[in-house]
Amino acid sequence: MSAAINSVVGAEHARILAVGAYRPERVVTNAEICERIDSSDEWIRERSGIIERRWAAPDETVVDMATAASQTALDKAGITADQVGMVMIATVTHPYQTPSPAAELAFRLGAQQTAAMDLSAACAGFCYGLALANDIVRGGSARYVIVVGVEKLSDWINLDDRGTAFLFADGAGAVVVGPSDEPGIGPVVWGADGEQKDAITMSQSLIDYKENGGELFPTLVMQGQQVFRWAVGEMSKASQRALDVAGVAADDLDAFIPHQANNRITDAMVRALKLPEHVPVARDIAYTGNTSAASIPLAMDQMLEAGEAPHGGTALVIGFGAGLVYAAQVVTLP
Repeated sequence: MSAAINSVVGAEHARILAVGAYRPERVVTNAEICERIDSSDEWIRERSGIIERRWAAPDETVVDMATAASQTALDKAGITADQVGMVMIATVTHPYQTPSPAAELAFRLGAQQTAAMDLSAACAGFCYGLALANDIVRGGSARYVIVVGVEKLSDWINLDDRGTAFLFADGAGAVVVGPSDEPGIGPVVWGADGEQKDAITMSQSLIDYKENGGELFPTLVMQGQQVFRWAVGEMSKASQRALDVAGVAADDLDAFIPHQANNRITDAMVRALKLPEHVPVARDIAYTGNTSAASIPLAMDQMLEAGEAPHGGTALVIGFGAGLVYAAQVVTLP
């Protein structure tokens, strides 16, 4: 007869307790971007909705930005680092294969001996992390979880590439997820289409870079029209499924916070979901750019700070990007 194994029981429900954000000081205008590409401020605004973006300082790291955002979230939540049972970082721009930035972040925050891991789900990384944090808290593996979306994309873009140079930016957004008396994070709708892996990828692998004698540093490349068609066609469907499984109607939303990829994609999703005019829509891309995994928590923080979305309100969030991967859920705002 096998020995009995103890199990743990977690919280009945989980929710986002607080959100923190970090935006680098350096503002990069469209005019500066156009010094390297054949474009214009008008074209960039019309094509993407971006007016300016933030880039980190050369010596500013992914962990630096993650630490600032996480500490703000902890302070707002009234949670100390020693209460955190798991630290997760969603990023694709940490320059080291190992060790994980999550482990360094936990140390910097003072969360000693806390579980730490990274997620590689590109622009959907934050929503992936949110889904995992919900399950971890409810499963009893941790009482409080920090989920961070952070990117330093300025290190990985080709400033002469007209299709990507104007899009990507840097920043960090973090949330603290903890127990709740009521459901605060809805069922996740997520998936991947690896057949389209070349739609957003790197110009070459690090192995190729090494074998080429360290020339032509790997940078992001994107098939813009392919990604646009996929996002407009499929992400509206995923968003509707997230509403359906949460039992929430579009009319019930207090905010729609999609990944800040492109305002034209957001506009198409708003039309497909038939969002009422009273539902505010995140447009943080205008002054922050596309920050990949960081974009949703940054936009959430911006909407709450500006009073565009109510604390305790109901929001639909969806992230999508390289993979191609996506994840969406309905959440209660902190």
